[in-house]
Amino acid sequence: MTDEHDIPAESGPEKVTDPDARHAQKMAKKKAARDKIMATKSGEKGLVIVHTGPGKGKSSSGFGMILRCIAHGMPCAVVQFIKGAWDTGERRLIEGHFSDLCQFHAMGEGFTWETQDRARDIEMARKGWEKAKELIRDPKIRFVLLDEINIALRYDYLPIDEVVAFLRDEKPALTHVCLTGRNAKDELIELADLVTEMTLVKHPFRSGIKGQPGVEF
Repeated sequence: MTDEHDIPAESGPEKVTDPDARHAQKMAKKKAARDKIMATKSGEKGLVIVHTGPGKGKSSSGFGMILRCIAHGMPCAVVQFIKGAWDTGERRLIEGHFSDLCQFHAMGEGFTWETQDRARDIEMARKGWEKAKELIRDPKIRFVLLDEINIALRYDYLPIDEVVAFLRDEKPALTHVCLTGRNAKDELIELADLVTEMTLVKHPFRSGIKGQPGVEF
């Protein structure tokens, strides 16, 4: 006769103790959850993207997306406000090697404390904005980077209401526009689809290090 204590109890799911197997199990669950979320994301639209904040990397990130467009064979364009007088690595690379895919328009003449001429700054900002509108309206161009336009907007060189209205009402549905520069206006942030704020933790300027090629320009 079999004693009831001799019958093994039903056991639950076996506990995984091996770290590699436990990691694989955890990642499999994450992947299943991620795939479920991604299956619901089928929309496509041209984004209004804002890079702002006091930290470094706003323009660098914008130019990173320009290089992605070039790699995908997507026609794109850059309009540089404020920093247009600089000889930058991005400008050299694009004009020297990718001008067939990316137009580069340097419309600024330097930072406001360098020009010290508000009327001239406003004139150049207006020219930059007119060029930007022309490029954004062009159905062949898929991505337009408006580098440092937020500075022009901050100093009221351009009316924020006009910029927001154009991006809202006239930008083609599948055209991406990225606007960089610190102190982005609230109206622009409200309109945008994607906003990233770069925070400042440390900067070499504070230790007496000047801007260096490959890092700053």
